[in-house]
Amino acid sequence: MEETNQKIIIKKYRTPTKEASDLKNALEEKGVRVLVELHDGFKHIDLAIPKAKINIEVDGIQHLTNPEQIVSDLSRGYYSHKSGFDTMHIPNEMIRLHLNEISSALAEASKIREQKIYLHLE
Repeated sequence: MEETNQKIIIKKYRTPTKEASDLKNALEEKGVRVLVELHDGFKHIDLAIPKAKINIEVDGIQHLTNPEQIVSDLSRGYYSHKSGFDTMHIPNEMIRLHLNEISSALAEASKIREQKIYLHLE
């Protein structure tokens, strides 16, 4: 009997935070297609709206109070921008307090961006 050395690769998917999940669900209720924990080759993105080329990072307080995290976030945004995506950073607290307003505005903004992208492709 022949032996094989087969490698088994187990992909571990990151679990979105409650705030990221809440925002995703609210956007999907408004008809927006949202991807969760998308890996773009450089980093994981909390939420992505591909048709509108919008990445959304739902951030904890360390993204506003930790200098190293701030520098890291600025660098990470570069790779998204290079690929034509813009990144929004929304603090967890804002999602908790203003979920409906934020999801409504993002849904409308994504429609506007989609139209602009579509018009530029013609």
